[in-house]
Amino acid sequence: MLFLYFCTRKNYVERFSLIPRVSISIDLSNTDIHIMLDKKSLEGKRIAVLLSGGVDSSVVVWEFAQLGLHPDCFYIKIGPEEKEEWDCTSEEDLEMATAVAAKYGCKLQVVDCHQEYWNEVTRYTMEKVKAGFTPNPDVMCNRLIKFGAFDEKMGHNYDLIATGHYAQTEIDEQGDKWLVTSPDPVKDQTDFLAQIYSWQLRKAIFPIGHHVKNEVREIAEAEHLINAKRRDSQGICFLGQINYNEYIRRYLGDNPGDVIELETGKRIGAHKGLWYHTIGQRKGLGFGGGPWFVVKKDVEHNILYVSHGYDPQTAYKKDFPIHDFHFLTREMDMHRVTFKIRHTPEYHPAIIERQADGRFMVHAEEAIHGVAPGQFCVVYDEHHHRCYGSGEITV
Repeated sequence: MLFLYFCTRKNYVERFSLIPRVSISIDLSNTDIHIMLDKKSLEGKRIAVLLSGGVDSSVVVWEFAQLGLHPDCFYIKIGPEEKEEWDCTSEEDLEMATAVAAKYGCKLQVVDCHQEYWNEVTRYTMEKVKAGFTPNPDVMCNRLIKFGAFDEKMGHNYDLIATGHYAQTEIDEQGDKWLVTSPDPVKDQTDFLAQIYSWQLRKAIFPIGHHVKNEVREIAEAEHLINAKRRDSQGICFLGQINYNEYIRRYLGDNPGDVIELETGKRIGAHKGLWYHTIGQRKGLGFGGGPWFVVKKDVEHNILYVSHGYDPQTAYKKDFPIHDFHFLTREMDMHRVTFKIRHTPEYHPAIIERQADGRFMVHAEEAIHGVAPGQFCVVYDEHHHRCYGSGEITV
């Protein structure tokens, strides 16, 4: 018998967003799962669940059902309105969301955020890649769509918005709400949530955030959920299995140019478009005599610069600026912090200082591979527990 027990810190008051104490036992021999939750803090709350059709948000609905709650569920519709050449899974997603909502006696409503997505998230993405930057559409999707457009259309009628993100929250002595990392370092999604507004964070709850992914799968299988064995989406937010490069190609097309070795100035090949590449990239370049690393993009002359070798120093940076830093809860001193620049389990220690022009300068303890303009630098406390927020890298 494996026992999991949460809420061991003074300030750690949320496992189920607003639930102060949880005890979970999972009998791995027969997947008999028993959950005890205190639902007092949810009484009288109007709760909406964003149900995508995936296993994570489906287990969110199950979590509420264990409390005898049947929240309203919403499927956010995004993607091409007509079938095109893309392999979209939205029809299957909706079918699975419908089945899960029905299983637990919840109403399901489709909310169309198609236009908002293409007007805001896609526009942001295309503007960034054309400028030679490395954007993160998933980050802006959370801010502008899941907790933005949805709130304008339906979410404003609810006190709490529940999603299947691997993240947690906690309340401090001042009553302020913080975004907190998940115990699953691989699946943790606080980096994707680090740009949401403080009012959005106050409404957000993450009912599966205390779980690791395997536990969520075990619950789904024990409950015989229709999507229990469904693979996680590897595509862009809301767009299923659509490949990122295909997403870019559809709107910008190809724009061939030269690939130059930075150290020698020698032309070693051609690229199909700078927007298909990011600083630090090694895989998928297709040039012989490698390995090659992308180290620079000259947007004006449409040139991609690469360096040769397994560990070129040109692919690393220790100090770099970030601008428009967004504090999630309140402004914090960032003298001793940790950070990440991509969706990986690793956190890097650093000192971050404010510059006279309002930007921040990151001074990492060790040189970081693949620092690229347009990436979000997500900052945490020195124990990578609380997420302070994020800013855009401007190297």
